[in-house]
Amino acid sequence: MSETYFTFEVQPVIPERLSGLEKLANNLYYSWDRSVRGLFHRLDPELWESCGHNPKVFLRRIAQEKLDDAAEDHIFLEEYSRVMSSFESYHEKIIHPKIEEYLDPEQDLVAYFCAEFGFHESFPIYSGGLGILAGDHCKAASDMGVPFVAIGLLYRQGYFTQTIDAAGNQLATNVATCFKNLPIKSARNAQGEKIHVEVEIDGRPVRLKVWQAQAGHITLYLLDSDLPRNEEQDRQITFQLYGGDNTVRIQQEIVLGIGGVRALQALGLKPNVWHINEGHSAFQVLERCRDYVSKGMSFDSAHELVAAGTVFTTHTPVAAGHDIFNEHLMLQYFSRYVEQLGISMEEFLDLGVTPGNSGSFNMTALALRSSRFHNGVSKIHGAVASKMEGYIWPQIPHRENPISSITNGVHAPTFLAREWVNLFDMRFREWRNQLLNPDYWQCLDEVPDHRFASLRQELKSQMLEYVNQRVVQHCRRNGCSEALISRITSITSKPEADVLVLGFARRFATYKRATLLFSDPDRLSRLLNDPERPVLLIFAGKAHPNDIPGQELIRTIHEYSLRPDFVGKIILLEGYDMALARKLVTGVDVWLNTPEPPMEASGTSGEKAAINGVVNVSVLDGWWAEGFNGENGWGISPHEQQFDPAYRDREEANDLLTILEKEVVPMFYDRGNQGYSTNWVRVSKASMKSCIPEYNAQRMQMDYVKMFYSQAKVQFKALSQNNNSHAVELAQWKQKIRQHWEGVRMHRTDEALSAIQHGGHLPVHISTFLNGLDPEDVAVECLVGKRKGDEFVVHDRFFLKYTEQQGDEHLFSLEIQPSQPGLNHYKIRMYPYHHLLAHRHETGCMIWL
Repeated sequence: MSETYFTFEVQPVIPERLSGLEKLANNLYYSWDRSVRGLFHRLDPELWESCGHNPKVFLRRIAQEKLDDAAEDHIFLEEYSRVMSSFESYHEKIIHPKIEEYLDPEQDLVAYFCAEFGFHESFPIYSGGLGILAGDHCKAASDMGVPFVAIGLLYRQGYFTQTIDAAGNQLATNVATCFKNLPIKSARNAQGEKIHVEVEIDGRPVRLKVWQAQAGHITLYLLDSDLPRNEEQDRQITFQLYGGDNTVRIQQEIVLGIGGVRALQALGLKPNVWHINEGHSAFQVLERCRDYVSKGMSFDSAHELVAAGTVFTTHTPVAAGHDIFNEHLMLQYFSRYVEQLGISMEEFLDLGVTPGNSGSFNMTALALRSSRFHNGVSKIHGAVASKMEGYIWPQIPHRENPISSITNGVHAPTFLAREWVNLFDMRFREWRNQLLNPDYWQCLDEVPDHRFASLRQELKSQMLEYVNQRVVQHCRRNGCSEALISRITSITSKPEADVLVLGFARRFATYKRATLLFSDPDRLSRLLNDPERPVLLIFAGKAHPNDIPGQELIRTIHEYSLRPDFVGKIILLEGYDMALARKLVTGVDVWLNTPEPPMEASGTSGEKAAINGVVNVSVLDGWWAEGFNGENGWGISPHEQQFDPAYRDREEANDLLTILEKEVVPMFYDRGNQGYSTNWVRVSKASMKSCIPEYNAQRMQMDYVKMFYSQAKVQFKALSQNNNSHAVELAQWKQKIRQHWEGVRMHRTDEALSAIQHGGHLPVHISTFLNGLDPEDVAVECLVGKRKGDEFVVHDRFFLKYTEQQGDEHLFSLEIQPSQPGLNHYKIRMYPYHHLLAHRHETGCMIWL
């Protein structure tokens, strides 16, 4: 019979002089303020590490005498006072002046829905890039004073904890989170009562508890179905992040979307801008429509009104990243709900239909049809998404459809190393207020090169020491001999070693091509084993538990790392999380990224590295296609997509190895008499100067405020006028367009001139058959420009004027005066027009002459 262990805590009493520690532990502000975390670390470094950097657990387990000693330690008290003063100053109601130009904190409120939020490793309700991006978005909203709330799910099990066994197999372990360890509390209404809301799941009422977490100025509301009054199967809905099959997924998304809207209503909050961050939460638009329908609006009118105030961000071109539910599931979970929308099931299913997937419901399609502001997360991704989702606007050229782009950014205070923060605080006191000012960051040239190089080496040494500890622990657990451990840690055990460190850390998905470097193992071996210029290659990352090819990548890297010529030169780390990521993105010399273009939507890990002076060597995809300027790293030009994938991989691997051999390694080791490479420092500084102001989360947040949030609030207000009459008007007009557009046609009534004199005018006369539409329902546009190969570059746009009706046709004419000399080309098109449209092509209708 095995022994049973019972556990209990001997909890200290927080001294009055340190009572603010509890306030710090219960605000996610600690997730991005290193000085706050530094206080806890200083009290007991070993305990801080053992409790996973969790302030609440730490304060329950720290020894009483350590707190009492700290309460009498004048040096600690001075630091404590500085941190508390900074905390209180931050939480004064301050709004960034640029935000005030666009949003009124007294009138406007943005509601941001996402399935995961990555604030910190101690708050495990995230899996990876999407969640960390959402966390950074919230942090930037807090920094800038954006009127903002976030809505998500509170999982008992976040994403899995990863270990790698002696054979290179990834082992996934799910650990349940105890809610008392999290910086959350029950959300309450104005009467002080705990808030619960209810949704229907497969005909059953499911009760949801609403929790709240404070993150600086903003509040995060989280829904939890694990309540005693719910049936056991319903208590499991919010149990695990991305757990289970499509049945669990649709249940989670009903809770997030429909339950999230009801939670905000119960809280008395009335957002006028709603942001759907990836399609998981798109059911929220249905609940908002249902509310308007219950008050007497038609579904079409309600849908127009809801869409007017909705922003949708898509994050991936990978098909598996877009949730699709079969028709059977939709009927099972929405048959009763659809009745409350006042539409047929066929009309409902059409909201999620995509070409070639009849009988399925696509959440991305629902989000796009139910929003008026849409974006990808880099310029390339915006173009890719415009093409992928172009079926929403079938007659509109992809480049002109309503999908635009806002390139992701990372939260600088979270990911900047403490050493950089300290240096900036000492030399550039206003740096936190200058994150939107590219010119300001030329100040980095004022940092002496030797000081810069010394700081970079310090960060690398810290990273190698941390990596060494994890490697030794990993190896011993897997039963490695001490001799093998000694060989594996031959570099990492010497943190002051002069070695070039390359880092590759991200999710192991096949399109990210983690093994591209191994295309020529002999060449890679020569690169890593040069005794005069040693190179260390570090890998880290998780593969989804269901992604067998991704897990095979991990096994492949593991096997290479144990080959005699690669032992100690290739390190594969397990347990990739935010804590390890912070060490790697600040400590390596080079950040590698080798995605298969154009599959990398953005790639924020490279941004985190760049703002710390790490040099990117990456395929020109995602953010790096914009960020690379020829001086701040190296870019690998993608080969044309029409080539065989294996050929592309070989060629791009060859380019990567050539760049490393001929440029990166020689520059890094070109030391001269200084003991460091001045050229390397120049590139590293260029990385920081170019990327800190352009790829930080405040810039990203400002773009959303300017391009989308401010526009959505205006559009929503416009359609809300006169008891929503404009929404009704626009819905009826669109119905008219749908009924009549198919029969619309046009032809030219004049002869096209082949030349005009400079300063002259080109007459254009068009006769249209509008099939029951009115002339004011359409715009007839002439595009004038130059042809460059297959591309048509537009220089002038002219709108033809309606002149008269002749029988059943309407005439449009204009005398065009082009701006460009020489040979010009022009095209004529017609599309629906209404002054209440958010985007001129949102109907998806267009014909060309």
